[in-house]
Amino acid sequence: MKPLAGMRIVDFTSMIAGPYCTRLLADCGAEVLKIEEPHGDHMRSRPPLREGHSTYFGHLNAGKKSVALDLKSEEGRNSAQRLVAASDVVVENFRPGVMKRLGLDYAALAVAKSDLVYCSISGFGQTGPRAEQPAYAPVIHAASGFDHTQFTYQDGQKKPAKTGIFVADVLAAVYAFGAIQTALIGRLRRGNGQFIDVALMDSMINLLVFECQEAQFPSKERRPLYVPMRARDGFVIVAPVNQRNFEQLADAVGHPDWKTDPRFATVAARTTNWDALMAAVEGWTSTRAARGCEDTLMAAGVPCSRYLTVAEAMADPQLAARGSLATVNDGAGAFLVPNPPFRFADGTVGVGTTVPALGADTESTLKEVSGRKQ
Repeated sequence: MKPLAGMRIVDFTSMIAGPYCTRLLADCGAEVLKIEEPHGDHMRSRPPLREGHSTYFGHLNAGKKSVALDLKSEEGRNSAQRLVAASDVVVENFRPGVMKRLGLDYAALAVAKSDLVYCSISGFGQTGPRAEQPAYAPVIHAASGFDHTQFTYQDGQKKPAKTGIFVADVLAAVYAFGAIQTALIGRLRRGNGQFIDVALMDSMINLLVFECQEAQFPSKERRPLYVPMRARDGFVIVAPVNQRNFEQLADAVGHPDWKTDPRFATVAARTTNWDALMAAVEGWTSTRAARGCEDTLMAAGVPCSRYLTVAEAMADPQLAARGSLATVNDGAGAFLVPNPPFRFADGTVGVGTTVPALGADTESTLKEVSGRKQ
């Protein structure tokens, strides 16, 4: 059996952060009831689309059941309350206050179910002066200092970079996933429920480990940065993090003299002369193919990688060997989705194989819950 088999999750989420959290719960065996408006989650219409089916939506919602409810109606809210009463966990990512207005907040639902684990995911959290402000991942990237930090790490860039990868959403989803597991263990030991407040803002602040400390205690020297190095046919990154890596690098590129060069011989010296070291390494990489650079340095024990496209990375034999990608099916056919980034030795954890059609499980789920209540 999967580790969360027998757990039921009522999923009032949309977009990315909430759905990714609940998909991980489904990957671990929980029955996830995705509550959708009658016209469906907005992500169902987002490309890539095949015959009207979104693989973007499928990536985030594989392995769940779809229950279509109109939460603006009394009947829809009553149905939702019955589902929660027969479940273990609620996850929602509406703006703070919305669930309370619907009568579906933790305080209201915990009256009938005192051991309920309830997780709210929002931009700035449920409390504080910014709690009710609208916020998606790109806004949080800017508000948290993440974008500005990346900007200051670049040389010659005129403004912060564009945002296309929603780090805050995925990071908050993973924190929420872990917090829900912790609350379930607490319930198992003490019998009590729990309200969990996960903020995208807090998640991003937690990502900036060095930067939070450097902001309080500024360094006199710039932090060493790992930079793309030009090869004949692309770019590579080289990361000689420790003394051994550096010595292996010096030997691999034919410059054992670097090991006694006063600019590079020690960690402190390399920190001061980091740009010079990187320029020297690029003098070697720029005359070689990227794959050759990677092969030579990795064989010598020096961390190095070519810059790959996502398609190239997905085709890496390492992912195939680990079963890192799984085949999922929706109404338009099969596509690949990453399995969760953790593996259980018994092979019980993995993404579900099907994407639910809108409302496909409404009737059967509500009938089952009504029958249990009677």
